[in-house]
Formats: sequence, C-alpha cells, structure tokens
Amino acid sequence: MTALPDWMRPPRAEGWFAEDLDRLPEAPRHTELIDGALVFMMSPQRSWHGRLVTALTTALMSQAPDGIEVEREMTIRLDSRNRPEPDLLATKAPYDPDRTWYSPADVLLVVEVVSPESAHRDRTVKLRKYAEAGIPHYWCIEDEDGAPVVHAYELDAPTGLYAPAGIFRQVLERPVPFKIGLDLGSLVPARRENQNTRPDKLK
Repeated sequence: MTALPDWMRPPRAEGWFAEDLDRLPEAPRHTELIDGALVFMMSPQRSWHGRLVTALTTALMSQAPDGIEVEREMTIRLDSRNRPEPDLLATKAPYDPDRTWYSPADVLLVVEVVSPESAHRDRTVKLRKYAEAGIPHYWCIEDEDGAPVVHAYELDAPTGLYAPAGIFRQVLERPVPFKIGLDLGSLVPARRENQNTRPDKLK
C-alpha cells in the first residue's frame, strides 16, 4: 500500500480549514475544500469544457459594466470549511492581482460547467452551498450532445434557496446580475464525427 504524502494529511482532527488551501503548494490545480475535505479533479479535463469556459469568460467580460469583474477558476470562501472553485464567477470586488479567494458577499454570479466527475457536486452540493452563502445567481451548464445548455437559478430571499429562472438553449438573455446576451451555439464548435474513430476507418 502506498503511503499518503505528508501534505495530504489533515493538519488537525477536524479536517481542513479554508485558509489551509493557501498553504498547500503541492496540491494539484483546482483543489477545492468541501465540508472540510479536499476534493481533487481526478480525471483529465475535456476540450469542450475548457473551450466553453474560455469563450464564456471572454463574452461575459466584454458585457460586464464598470464595477463588475469576471474571473475564472478562483475559489470562494463560503465559510471556514468550504472553499469551492467554480469555473467562472462575476464579482463586485475590485481587481487585486494577489487575490486567491473571494468572499460570497462580493460574488454576484457563479457558473459551473458540469463534467461527469463533478456532476453530483455541481447539481446538488454546490447548488445548496452557494445558496446558503447568499450568492444571488447560479448557472449550471450541461453538455447536451455537444451544445451548452444553461440552467439558471436565482436566490429566493424568503427561503434562502435557489429557484429555477430558466433553461436556455442556443440563446441566453438575462437582465441580472447585469444585462447579458449570449449566442450559446457560438461558444463551442459543433461536434463533428472523429474520422479516425469511425468503425469503417478502424478496419
């Protein structure tokens, strides 16, 4: 049995705290903290996921008004035991080149692009935790035969839970958290059959 490296051992019986992520230089990129446990990306990232996040970041940055910043792959310190890293966020906090995390009070929108490895967390765990932290808007983006489909949620203040605000295919138009118009179909190339993996090419 292979022994765990020292950096993977929790520093205390209660597990990991949010500030510990800044003291783990050996941890893989995109390490998150959920309920005091480290969560790693265990499978390679798909090209579709990376292309979509890049295109969406660029599109939202071009539409964000003064006073709103758009960031990708930055953690949010929800509380002392939860520090997830969404694919993208919009924040009213000013740009700081040395920043490593955001406070949920400054976050207006969180976007998660669902992958097979993260599906349960994105659809249930993070849906609940972002709402509990008071983040007003959440998008969960699914891959529907190569096309991005946005499931938008808005925080319902009386219940403290997210309420569905629409499912968007091809085109997304939203007035919040700022005026947003997206041609979803243009964010990633259309899926094409890989000629090298067709059955007739493998004979």
